[in-house]
Amino acid sequence: MLPGPHRLKRPSDFGQAVRRGARAATPTVVVHVMRRNDQDPPEFTRVGFVVSKKVGNAVERNRVKRRLRHLSGQFDLSARRDVVVRALPDASSQPDRLADDLASAWRRAPARGAAGSTC
Repeated sequence: MLPGPHRLKRPSDFGQAVRRGARAATPTVVVHVMRRNDQDPPEFTRVGFVVSKKVGNAVERNRVKRRLRHLSGQFDLSARRDVVVRALPDASSQPDRLADDLASAWRRAPARGAAGSTC
């Protein structure tokens, strides 16, 4: 489970991470990762989730969001980054693939940002 302080909550934080962060996509999720400055609090990773109505009805969207929140707790959250995980429509139709896709995108996004120095 992801503790409250580790969650992105403000719309401006979501927008910044999506616009300025490095991106990695898989068939079920897109992960945007933005490195924060050393002066910006807090000292750990914050994660936000975007699950649109294209994913399904409210029950399916909440199920996908809960799974993503649970799965993101297994990653290293000690770095000073903002991460936005955007679920794609296949996230609800292929739930068995969600864990592997999230892990793959989570690993690749910071590597892509290192080349462009945004992450």
